[in-house]
Amino acid sequence: MKTLNTIEDAIARKIDDSTRDVFLSEDFQDIASDSQVIGRSLNELENKGKIIAMGENLYAKAVISPLSKRIVPRKALRELATEFLGYLNIEVVPSSYDKAYNEGRTTQVPTGRVIGVKKPVDLNFGYDGKFVTFEYVA
Repeated sequence: MKTLNTIEDAIARKIDDSTRDVFLSEDFQDIASDSQVIGRSLNELENKGKIIAMGENLYAKAVISPLSKRIVPRKALRELATEFLGYLNIEVVPSSYDKAYNEGRTTQVPTGRVIGVKKPVDLNFGYDGKFVTFEYVA
């Protein structure tokens, strides 16, 4: 039987070797079939600053911010959310805010926290009180 530490190491290697930046806990079922063991390993990696929780069973590669000295995602929130939506095969399109700005109807620059999608998405995606909103665009 694999020990928790060996599983944690295997998960860390898989994260390091991946070109992706966003992961679901189920991505590691090839390493261990017990979801509790995977969860504990992911929690340990989060405590070590290797990953950061972005939602329920959803993680992103992390770094320590040189400014705040806090653990933050390696990429911007919008980039990570867009990557994750691609993983779910959900098309990303300009939001109403992006369209209004691009068409010159406003000078308000979009924050990037509202992402237009072609399918309704019911998901909390973010960290430390910073979340993106998914706007269904028909």
